[in-house]
Amino acid sequence: MPWSNQNGGGGPWGGGGNQGPWGQGNRPRGGKGGPPDLEEIIRRGQDQLKNVVPGGFNGGIFVIAGLLIVGFVLLNSIYTVQPDERGVEMRFGKPKDEISMPGLHYHFWPFETVEYAKVTEQQLNIGSRAGGQSSSGLMLSSDQNIVNVQFSVLFSVTDPKAYLFNVENPVDTLQQVAESAMREVVGRRPAQDIFRDNRQAIATDVRNTIQATMDSYGAGVSVNTVAIEDAAPPREVADAFDEVQRAEQDEDRFVEEANQYANQVLGRARGQAAQIREEAAAYKDRVVKEAEGEAQRFVSVHDEYSKAPEVTRKRLYLETMQGVLGKSRKIILDEANSQGVLPYLPLNELGRPAQSGGTQ
Repeated sequence: MPWSNQNGGGGPWGGGGNQGPWGQGNRPRGGKGGPPDLEEIIRRGQDQLKNVVPGGFNGGIFVIAGLLIVGFVLLNSIYTVQPDERGVEMRFGKPKDEISMPGLHYHFWPFETVEYAKVTEQQLNIGSRAGGQSSSGLMLSSDQNIVNVQFSVLFSVTDPKAYLFNVENPVDTLQQVAESAMREVVGRRPAQDIFRDNRQAIATDVRNTIQATMDSYGAGVSVNTVAIEDAAPPREVADAFDEVQRAEQDEDRFVEEANQYANQVLGRARGQAAQIREEAAAYKDRVVKEAEGEAQRFVSVHDEYSKAPEVTRKRLYLETMQGVLGKSRKIILDEANSQGVLPYLPLNELGRPAQSGGTQ
């Protein structure tokens, strides 16, 4: 070997074949320049431990173990309640009446434990989403239609002790109660109500039913709001339902157009009727006034006739002849006064009605 030639066959560190890397022998005992002895380090540690812990190393083990146990118990005995939580302590499995508010608290572990309840408002979604395969939202209405209702329930915990210990799984129970209540309310109403006409009333009825049921269970839950997010027919009949909806919309449109036309015709008829009534009333007033005027004229003529009968008869005769001859188309010439005068015949005037006082 290469190191044999240089060191006389004593290995890579020189010397004889029994020498190790630290000189004579296989392992040094703490000589200068060598690594520390582990046994010596252990003895020194035991000596220092004897000075610190009474009873030495063997007795100190029990003290350390006791300190560890005490620290572990203290660590598990202190717990923190978050701001959105309430804690309920249990002693040997039996819940206490006190409710732990947010902050640090202490209990005697392991004889006492603590359960937490979230008291802020929580949302529970019920029903299948669009395109989902779940049938939890499929419900039968009173008119034998199937609707897919998707709704949410907003609730909060009012009694943490009742919420944690009166019902085994309050969230699942609330979900089952909400679904059952929605099925009951929808089953009493036609599909049109849940689709668009009366959603708010349905949501109110469902909330009241859920609250009454949960109160009977003593679940310590307050149902704040029930919101119907979507209501639609199943996908298999969605196209047919859309056709029905469009037909109903067309029907409503035709009815509105008919009502509009009826209102227009009725308005015109009422206007014409009012005009006829006004004209009839005006004609009545005119005829009555004319009759009253003629009666007054006759009375006045009679009074004059009773005073001077001859004069009145002659005046009536002349007025009557004037009225009759004034409308005549005949022209009368006096022959006695027409000698030597060429009669003039106004042909253009013959076709015209004679004017009042035009008798010649």
